Amino acid sequence: MIRAVVLDIGETLTRDDRYWASWADWLGVSRHTLSALVGAVVVAGRDNADAVRLLRPDIDIAAEYAAREAAGRGERLDETDLYEDVRPALTALRAAGARVVIAGNQSTRAGDLLRSLDLPADLIVTSAEWGTAKPAPAFFARVLEASGHPAAETLYVGDHPANDIHPARAAGLRTAHIRRGPWGHWWADDPTVRAAADWSIDSLAELADIVKE
Repeated sequence: MIRAVVLDIGETLTRDDRYWASWADWLGVSRHTLSALVGAVVVAGRDNADAVRLLRPDIDIAAEYAAREAAGRGERLDETDLYEDVRPALTALRAAGARVVIAGNQSTRAGDLLRSLDLPADLIVTSAEWGTAKPAPAFFARVLEASGHPAAETLYVGDHPANDIHPARAAGLRTAHIRRGPWGHWWADDPTVRAAADWSIDSLAELADIVKE
C-alpha cells in the first residue's frame, strides 16, 4: 500500500519553459539555441546544467545565478508554470488518504515561490533547503524522513531516470516515471528505466488510482 507520495518539481509539476528561456535571454543567445542544447544533453544522459556550459564553458553557474537575482532577472514561478493536472492530482491524492510531499532539486527561492502557490501538499521543500541534492543517497534519506512512512509505502514520482527513478529505487522507494518533458519522453521506453519504475505514467491523474490499489 502507498501511504505517501513524494513528487519531483521540474518537468513533473512545473514546466521548465520559463527557466530555460530566462537563461537564454541572460546569456544573449536565442531561446531555440539553448533549447536544442538541452535536447542534446538529454540524449547524452548528461546533467542539464551542461547545456549552459556548452555555451559558456568557463561559467560559474552559482555566481551567474546570483548576478541574475541582483539584476532583477532571477527565478520566477507562478500558476502558469504548473502543468494542468497538478492541482486536481494533488487534491485527489490527499482525498485518497496519502501524505503529499513535493521535493526536488531546486533553489531556496524556488521553494518560497512554490509555497506561495498554496498547493494541496503537506510539505514543499527543495534540495537547497535540505543541503543535499539528487541523486545523492542523503537526499532520499531526507525524502523518507519527510514521508513519515517506510520506503515500501512511499512512492517517488519524477521524470529524470538518473536523478529520480534509479536513486529512489536504490533507496528502497517505490517509483513512478512520468512521460513528461524532455527527460521523461526521451527515456520513457528505455528498458532500464522501465525495469526500475514500478509504474510508468503519462499524467499525474493516474497517481490516485495507484494509491487506492
